[in-house]
Amino acid sequence: MNARNAAGASERRLSAVALGGLVLALVAGALALAAALGYRSGALELGTSFSLLRWGARAGLAAIAVGLVGLLLTVVRGRQGPLDDLVPGAAAGVLAIAIGAVSYYIPAGQQSIARSVPPIHDITTDMENPPAFVDVLPLRADAPNPPEYDPEVAAQQREGYPDLKPIILDAPPDAAFERALDAVHALGWELVADDAGAGRIEATDTTFWYGFKDDVVVRIRPDGSGSRVDVRSKSRVGGSDVGANAARIRAYAERLGGD
Repeated sequence: MNARNAAGASERRLSAVALGGLVLALVAGALALAAALGYRSGALELGTSFSLLRWGARAGLAAIAVGLVGLLLTVVRGRQGPLDDLVPGAAAGVLAIAIGAVSYYIPAGQQSIARSVPPIHDITTDMENPPAFVDVLPLRADAPNPPEYDPEVAAQQREGYPDLKPIILDAPPDAAFERALDAVHALGWELVADDAGAGRIEATDTTFWYGFKDDVVVRIRPDGSGSRVDVRSKSRVGGSDVGANAARIRAYAERLGGD
């Protein structure tokens, strides 16, 4: 074998390393996609879906490592030959790292957040007298998490989300109700019921990736010359909401305004 043939064989081997990383990355992405779509379609239980997601994260981490090695080897050895010989292996290595990073860091990031927040899924701005679900109850009939509020989560919420508080509006209840209803629409929640007489709005928010259904009830009451708005957001499934319900209430409060 002459020097040129030997160099070509070496380049093919090096490109194979980067290609192997890309294959691992594609497997990782496929596992993550299958985990979400399988759960949303009802084909997978939540536990099985999370297992696939964990395997996808591991495959993503392996893809990052293999893709990085393939990229470095391709660049180092590729200096000895034409630029055209460098591009395929380098591209495969970069793609492996990028796809692997997304497949790994999304679930890893969620796990990191889960460790930093209380393992609860029922959040409210009024822990003494939380707004109650009424019209949304039939939608939660088969939900693992019951609609009732468990007072024991209040201490965990106070520690984890001390910033959450009632929203005070400088507007009478009827005007506050309209603002509260507009905020629900603006955030893209699915309206379940709006009862101006009772000062209650109920809605459902669906998460993007897994399609988790979280229910929200908004209560508007007089407060001096203005109004007090309390919000409660509760997940239908899962022990921990990874901070989603608190973030939803913050987004709603920001959209609604108030003191």
